[in-house]
Order: sequence, then structure tokens, then C-alpha cells
Amino acid sequence: MGQVRVLVVEDEIIVARTIASQLNQLGYIVTGTASSGQVAIAKASDTQPDIVLMDIILKGEMDGIAAASYIREHLGIPIIFLTAYGDNNTLERAKITQPFGYIVKPFTIKDLQIAIEIGLLKHQLERDLRENRDQLETLLNSMSDAVIATDERGIVTFINPACEALTGWQKEEALGSEVSKILHLINEVTDATIENPVAKVLREQNVVYLEDYISLVSKDGRRVPIGDSASPVMRRPNQISGVVVVFWDISERRQTELLTKALEKEQEVNRLKSLFISTVSHEFRNPLTVIQTAVELIDLQGPKLTEAKRKTYVKRIQTAVQSMKHLMEDVLFMGRAEAGKLVFNPVLLNLEKFCQELIEEFSLVNSSLHEFVFTCDSVNTDAWMDERLLHYMLGNILSNAVKYSPEGGAIEFDLRCDPIEGVATFRIQDQGIGIPEADQARLFESFYRASNVKTIQGNGLGLVIVKRCVEAHNGKISVTSQVGVGTTFTIILPLTSELPVNEANE
Repeated sequence: MGQVRVLVVEDEIIVARTIASQLNQLGYIVTGTASSGQVAIAKASDTQPDIVLMDIILKGEMDGIAAASYIREHLGIPIIFLTAYGDNNTLERAKITQPFGYIVKPFTIKDLQIAIEIGLLKHQLERDLRENRDQLETLLNSMSDAVIATDERGIVTFINPACEALTGWQKEEALGSEVSKILHLINEVTDATIENPVAKVLREQNVVYLEDYISLVSKDGRRVPIGDSASPVMRRPNQISGVVVVFWDISERRQTELLTKALEKEQEVNRLKSLFISTVSHEFRNPLTVIQTAVELIDLQGPKLTEAKRKTYVKRIQTAVQSMKHLMEDVLFMGRAEAGKLVFNPVLLNLEKFCQELIEEFSLVNSSLHEFVFTCDSVNTDAWMDERLLHYMLGNILSNAVKYSPEGGAIEFDLRCDPIEGVATFRIQDQGIGIPEADQARLFESFYRASNVKTIQGNGLGLVIVKRCVEAHNGKISVTSQVGVGTTFTIILPLTSELPVNEANE
């Protein structure tokens, strides 16, 4: 270290000059003198001395203790207090600022030298200790194993990032907490909470290791199999000052869990295949039975068949064929979607015109059985969307609204385009039978139908496909419903869709 630089803070000019002279005699460099707390802070900031000699009693709003506190906290420069007052009250106030020395006036030049050298030594030791602590913390933070430390009461004083990841507790939350709250351990076999290793170490003052089949219960309830060791931190022989616990994830069973999940997925696929075959067979059997019956009646009655009867039978055949066609389209659509081959081809559409034409289609089919009420308050409704998928998703929801609503009921269709948020919102509300709350969570599962549909026809694929269409647009779909009141579907789609979510050639 070169020549020591000292700032003198003393409001008595003669005393300040005397101290500065003594410092020069001792070979120190005086960076300046100050007579008030504010000036002392400014000069300390400008000249960056190695140490400050600070008179406790200064004139002005800020005394020496307040100035020392600021310099110590913000500049990290050690302080030695100079005062003619050695009373206990002054001493207690001064101690709060953690000074590196305390000289009572009058003092000799030798007293001054000893105080400065000891103060500088203490400051260097403190800095070395802080650097060592920072290095240790950096080392612990870089470890892949989780580390948690406590004091002699079992209160958490440190955790590293690996510990945060395993326990789910952030450092700010954990510090100051009881360790058993953060390190919650249970026996995997019995599910019983076991004694925390920190408590055992504090009691036995020896290194402790976890038994087999112990899991950590994280903050969010996850169970993580761990191994660990807990060691005492000794201040001196037979006096424990804390505990350090090092633990790690031993989830070798993850591979087993993956295999288990794969098995469960395969079982679910097999279940869906069986359900698919059963459902499709049933759905095909009905229209085929209708076609067969109509053909047999036509053949049986032959020339005796009236024109009216013939038209009735032909109409039944046509309806059955359309039903089979729609079912096949749904099955093929689902197949493409599940295989990741759903074609997504956005084009520029005027959504208001698109929705009005869609409602006209339904109005022609349903004649006057239902009232469609369309509203659109947006000026610009242009958007890039896939016309075929949009027709399917909105058409399917409108079809459900018609299917599950009483004749004469109103079906409200609202369109809103928000250019600021960049989204279009489609809201379709009916006054139909509604969906039981218990069924709503499963509406978008394949072949699932609400428990109150009774004999109303359907195959349980429509809403699944609607969801796939919405996802292809990177959109969202939600539903609210009340039995006996009606159902509202809300679809939110980006006005500009990126190409494409599941692009592939058919």
C-alpha cells in the first residue's frame, strides 16, 4: 500500500490544521479538510481517501455520526471518530456506524498514528473477509447440488440456486424462515414427515446422513427423491453456530416414470381406438339401417308406391348419406389433425361479410325455426384467416346452437375486431339446454358428449375439431354455460395469422 490518504473533518479550524500538520509529520497525505457533514461527504466522494478522521460534534444540520454513516454505507471508507465527549450516549450512537477507531481529545500524535494504522488494518481484514465470503457464495451458487445453511436456531441464512430449483422456494422467501418449512422431508413408503436433519445435527453436533427412500416435498407439492448430508458449523470446539445441508436429486426412477407414462399413453390410445371403432360403427349403422329400410320398402311396394311415398323414402336415403358423409369428413379431419397434417392456408377475408353469408346458409336450412341476431360494431373487419377452417369452427358452433336450442329461440352472433390488440372476437350465444358444469371440462375430448343431450344426434367430434381449427390460428376458445339458460362460446383469433401452425400437404 502507498502513502495513506486521510480526510480530516473538524469544525474548529485551528484543531483541523493541527491534525493535518501531525498527519503530514507521520507521512500521511491529507486529501482535504471539511467543517460540516455535507462538505465531508462531498470531499470524500471526490478525493476517495483511505480513511476519514471525523469529529462527532459538527456545526450544521448533519453531525459527524450522520456523515460517517453515509460515507460508510455509500462509499465504503473506514471512519475514525474524534471527540471531546466520551459519554456513553455518544459512544452508543457512534457504535451504530461501525467505526474503525475512536479517539478522545486531547490526544497525542502517537495516539493518532496508532488509531489510523489499526483502523486501516481492521478495514483490510474486513475487506478480505468480505471477498472470501463473496468467493464462497459464488462457489456455492455455482454448485449443481442444493445447499442450505442455518444458524444455531435452525433459521435459514443461505440457499443457493440449485436449492431454489429443488425446493421451489426463492431466496427472498426462504431467508429468515424455519428450515423445516423449506426442507420438508417425508418417508416415501409411509408418507410420514421425518425429523429434519438440521434439528438432529443441532442436537447431536455430528454429521448426519439421510436414510433411504426419503423425498423432499417442494413448495408446489412435488415430491423429489433426494440424498443429503448435514454438517455442523462450529464457532469453537463444542459451540455450534449453525448447520449446512447439501442435498441432491436422486430421481433415477425418472426413466421408469417415462416408461410408465408411455405405457399409460399407449393404453389411452388403445382406449380411444376402441371407442373410435365403437362410435363410428354405431354412427354408420344408423344411416345404413335407414338406407336399407327405405330401399326394401321401395322394392317391396314397387308399382304401388305413390310419388309422395317415393319422395319420402328418397329424402330419408339422402339424409342418411349426408350423415355418413359428415361423419367421414369429421373422421378424416381428425386423422389429419392428429397426424400433424392439418393444412392451414390463410387468405384475406372480410369477417363481417363472411359471418353474414354463414348465417344466410343456416337461415336457408333452418327456415324460420330459429332467429339469428348478428351484430358487428367494428369498422374494419379484414383479417388473414383460413376460410375453410373458419367456416368449420363457426359453422359447427352455430349448428350446435341450433341443435340444442328450442324452435323459435334466438341465437346471438357477435363479431368484434380490435386493431390495437390485433384480434377478432367471435361470440355465439344460444338459449338452449345448456351444459352441466361437470361436463364442461371435458367438452373438447374426442367422442365425449354432455350427459343431458339424450337422443339429440351427434358423434362427439365437432368441438374437438373446432379446437384444432382454433389452435391452427394460434387462437383461444372458451365456453360459459348454465343448464336451462343457454351456452356462450367465445373464440379469439389473431387478425394476422402466421403461416402455418400445422402446415403439411395432404
